[in-house]
Amino acid sequence: MPFVKIDLFEGRSQEQKNELAREVTEVVSRIAKAPKDAIHVFINDLPEGSYYPHGEMKKRE
Repeated sequence: MPFVKIDLFEGRSQEQKNELAREVTEVVSRIAKAPKDAIHVFINDLPEGSYYPHGEMKKRE
């Protein structure tokens, strides 16, 4: 049962997230030979100010 976690800065539309989840599901199913109904995609919207690579706040670009 594949679990796919995607962290993105917030700001994508629901349609974009739906399309991303569908496409990721297709690829994982094809490559991992997993049935689509066993694939779980989690999309986390990260608010600006919640990501600190190298100790510095990363801003949305």
